[in-house]
Amino acid sequence: MIEKAREYLQHYFGYESFRSGQEAIIERVLAGKNTAGIMPTGGGKSICYQIPALLFPGITLVISPLISLMKDQVDALVHNGIEATYLNSSISASEASMRMNDIKQGKYKLVYIAPERLDHSAFQQEWQHMNLSLVAIDEAHCISQWGHDFRPSYLKIKTLLKELPSKPIVLALTATATPEVTADICQSLGIDNETTISTGFARDNLFFSVVKEENRDQFLTRYIEKNKQESGIIYAATRKDVDLLYQRLQKAGIQVGRYHAGMNEGERSFMQDQFIQDDLSVMVATSAFGMGIDKSNVRYVIHYQTPKNMESYYQEAGRAGRDGLDSECILLYSPQDMQVQRFLIEQSHPDPERKEEELKKLNKMKDYSFTEGCLQAFILRYFGDANPEDCGHCENCTDQRHSMDVTTEAQMVLSCMIRMGERFGKTLISQVLTGSRNKKIEEFGFGRLSTYGIMRQQTAKEVADFIDFLTAKQYIEMTGGQYPVLKVTHSGKEVLMGQKQVYRKERKQVAALTMDNVLFEQLRHVRKELASAENVAPFIIFSDVTLKDMAAKLPQTKEQLLNVKGVGQQKLERYGQAFMESIRAYVAEHSDVAHIPQPKEKSRQNGGIPTHLESYQLYREGNAIKDIATTRSLSIVTIESHIIKCAEEGLEIDWNQIFSVAEYQQIIETANRLGADKLKPLKEALPEEISYFMIKAALVKARIEE
Repeated sequence: MIEKAREYLQHYFGYESFRSGQEAIIERVLAGKNTAGIMPTGGGKSICYQIPALLFPGITLVISPLISLMKDQVDALVHNGIEATYLNSSISASEASMRMNDIKQGKYKLVYIAPERLDHSAFQQEWQHMNLSLVAIDEAHCISQWGHDFRPSYLKIKTLLKELPSKPIVLALTATATPEVTADICQSLGIDNETTISTGFARDNLFFSVVKEENRDQFLTRYIEKNKQESGIIYAATRKDVDLLYQRLQKAGIQVGRYHAGMNEGERSFMQDQFIQDDLSVMVATSAFGMGIDKSNVRYVIHYQTPKNMESYYQEAGRAGRDGLDSECILLYSPQDMQVQRFLIEQSHPDPERKEEELKKLNKMKDYSFTEGCLQAFILRYFGDANPEDCGHCENCTDQRHSMDVTTEAQMVLSCMIRMGERFGKTLISQVLTGSRNKKIEEFGFGRLSTYGIMRQQTAKEVADFIDFLTAKQYIEMTGGQYPVLKVTHSGKEVLMGQKQVYRKERKQVAALTMDNVLFEQLRHVRKELASAENVAPFIIFSDVTLKDMAAKLPQTKEQLLNVKGVGQQKLERYGQAFMESIRAYVAEHSDVAHIPQPKEKSRQNGGIPTHLESYQLYREGNAIKDIATTRSLSIVTIESHIIKCAEEGLEIDWNQIFSVAEYQQIIETANRLGADKLKPLKEALPEEISYFMIKAALVKARIEE
């Protein structure tokens, strides 16, 4: 049956091969085994039950808490020629009754329901008379008491499964489960360890970073302005924060929406639809937004505040780059956020054991924010990967900024705090340091302190930002309460005594994301018009990955278009003509289009991305990597990854531009001595001036020469 599954994958979904883990899960399900699949967001979990649903004789029931996602998935299935429907609170009772009648008559292969439907015994009894072949449980971590989003309604799934006479196969799927949660899921649903498939949690297309030393409002404004053509989500902790950010960005001329529980359902649905349709480029929201969104072209996710645990953070960050293209995940860290989250945990968890567990998870978020190691490796260790490799492209792996000695400035701040009695917040401290003459300073007599005005060459805002930096570095601690007070930590006292130096990285320049080429923009316009005419989300027509593959291959016939990733027979007949006409017009207008050599094979299983070949063309013309980065408005590390990719694909590389003969020999000898080609141990064993890029390039060169 697996051959038939591959055939259906091509015919209905337009893909030639399964992604990592998909085929193994489908094989076990088709063999009649209860199975668990632990796959990262964007890993293609839905295919794992949609393909078996087409092969099994009966109905596949999909239980999911994501009501808005149901409509998107059903729309996508119908557009692919697959009969599907959903039952949830978004439809009327009469509509639900009509759909149930159609289900009984065998009209649908897949039926999506919310877990709350299982609370009604009458509903459960109706399903006892259905021919159910498969029950797929999405977001399966909700069944575990140790999961970050435990739902009591999920406990009814066990009752349903026991009472179904058809004894359907069970498939549990989730993207965020620690080993403890995975074991809990399997125990609850009767799944054996050998039928648990985990593809790991790595998302190689996500670029992680933590911003601790900058004013987050200024950072946010700059970042969005530089990436205003891209779709992004900004998560804020409270409704008030969402509303303030929404108003601020709206005044700045950004096409922005908002989403939180304080809005009525009509407002939320309108904003969500606008975002999905690409009419809004940015959505500011609380954590309630996004779980039910199958929007594949979100290029960045920014957390305005620190989430309460790693599960929530990674799930929300994972909504970026679901199409497999490079995307950014940025956490704007603030010590005050930690105090707020700690207070909320203290108030909302009366059970001491549960409270202690949640506080441990919160401290892990703090550890993540301060780690100097690879950010993605930190996440992978949290989810049970004992020895993950460094990703080589997160903020910490690529940070080559110079550090400046700011010990003297730190001593000024810490000394001033002690002289003020460690009883005030950063606003008043920064005003004293910059020599403000406000009434409060005069009342306390702080104008007579030796530290008064000692940093007057800076603004109060600049000093306040520096205090935030010192707090982030844990030289200053913040007390709880409505009006936080700053105190000098033990490490801060070591700085004051001259026993420890303080270094601060140079300020970062925010780089724009990948610039889209002319044809890609034209194809996006065609997609938008088709989506508007059919009143569906643009990604349901084709994903960004598919459009980029079209822009690379320039298909002008049906046969050529079928070779584009994501184009199946159904969509070829439905939309192919419109896209081929646009491509033909582009080719006719650009008869001088450069013929860039095509790679021997796609470098990624989830999409051919031509942007690295554009970098390669500039590289072959003799341009330096930093100049290519400037020309293409990309980061240096992105251009480096393009060059590595081209080398792996067999294109000609001038290795002497990357490293000297001596450096190459040193890298390879070290690799042979360590007996492995893992990046982290190599980087630690080699001199500091040998970068990750040089190491990767040397390993590729060695493999080619073998």
